[in-house]
Order: sequence, then C-alpha cells, then structure tokens
Amino acid sequence: MNDSLISVAPSFDSPLEMLEACHGRVQAQLKTLARLAAWLPAHGADEQARQAAAAVMRYFDVAAVHHHMDEEEDLFPALLARVETGRRAPLQALIDWILADHQRMFAAWAQLRAVLQRIAAGEAAVLDAAQVEEFAARYQHHIEREEGELLPWARELLSAADMAALGGSMTERRRQPAG
Repeated sequence: MNDSLISVAPSFDSPLEMLEACHGRVQAQLKTLARLAAWLPAHGADEQARQAAAAVMRYFDVAAVHHHMDEEEDLFPALLARVETGRRAPLQALIDWILADHQRMFAAWAQLRAVLQRIAAGEAAVLDAAQVEEFAARYQHHIEREEGELLPWARELLSAADMAALGGSMTERRRQPAG
C-alpha cells in the first residue's frame, strides 16, 4: 500500500501494475469514444470531434498494441514457463481465450478506426453508438478476465527476476520507433 497522499503512477518496475493502469486508460478512451458517438449527430466533425477521434486512434494504434504485445510476447510465455504441469491446462485455456479475444478486438477496432479516420479528417461520418457500445463491452469483459484471472496467476507464479525482465521488455518495446 502506498502511504503517500499523492497518487503515483506505476512504472515499468511494477509491470503488472502498469498493465492494470493501461486498462484504466483503455476505459477512459472507451468513454471518449462513447461521448464522440453522442456528440457527432449535433456537432458533426468539428474541432472537438476531430481531436477526440485522433486521440482515440493514437491510443488504440500505439498504446493498446504495446499492451497486447506485452502480454503475448512476454507475460504469457513467462507464465507458461513457470506453471506446474498439473495446473497448465486452465492457464493455457485462459491465455488461448485472451489471444482469440485480442483478434476479435483488433477486427472490431479496424472497423471503428475507419470511421474515426474520416472524423479526424473533418469528414461527415456516422459513428454507430451500438457498435461503440459493443466494442466497449468486449473490452470491459476482457479487462475483467485479465484482472480477475490472469494477473492473479502472474502475481503467484512470477519471480522478482521475471518481473524485472517483463518490465525491461515493456520499456524496450516503447523505445522502439513506431512503424
């Protein structure tokens, strides 16, 4: 527990807390997306709508991709390397579900992104509120499973050295040039 009155953002020295913090940022972007869907009918692709669309795209195109890579390339292999054979099946099933869900979220994002790109360019476009709500619900369910199931496995199985390696990989991934 933090005894400070000042909120301190987690660092890559605490990679699991960083993953959780990313979930909070995802939820904030999903709220922006919902507000944008409600804003557009009355205001069109005005300056605020363009800025919001660009910000959401930037987040899901970069930070969310890094988050998924953190899990897929570093966290999942570390967990599978540490889990006992007798407990491997349920962890593998959870990881398989998360991997498949990443693909479903990526496909849903591609559809939303096409609309957001038009909005960011100042073009008239309809951002379907039901589609946004479905995207947000998928992400929320995904986050609940990761925080309620995956991260407890990680806290149990990963050593301090594993955490340091995970944090180092996360840091290095973000130092790489985009593209």
